[in-house]
Amino acid sequence: MMKNIQLIDGAENAAYNIYAMPDEDFDLMFPNGQDIEFVEDFFKRLGSKRAGEIYHACWPRRVVKSEVQGIHGTLFVGLKKQKKKHYPTKRFSDDGASEF
Repeated sequence: MMKNIQLIDGAENAAYNIYAMPDEDFDLMFPNGQDIEFVEDFFKRLGSKRAGEIYHACWPRRVVKSEVQGIHGTLFVGLKKQKKKHYPTKRFSDDGASEF
């Protein structure tokens, strides 16, 4: 099976692309039921070699937004300083953000 992740970076023209990822890679990127991750934490946790393999394997699996059947995780790239305080548990539903 595949899960969809949305990549959000700090670029002013960010496209917020969505990528398909095998379940086993998703579980490594988003452990313990989390659905939010920061790329810096991911690389620190897995190490640059393994994290890089998983991260770069996403690019050819971009999903057309109109065909997406749900987003299972959000990966922030280069936004840890700005966003981490809003997602202390790395679970979207735990921090009240879903109430907006």
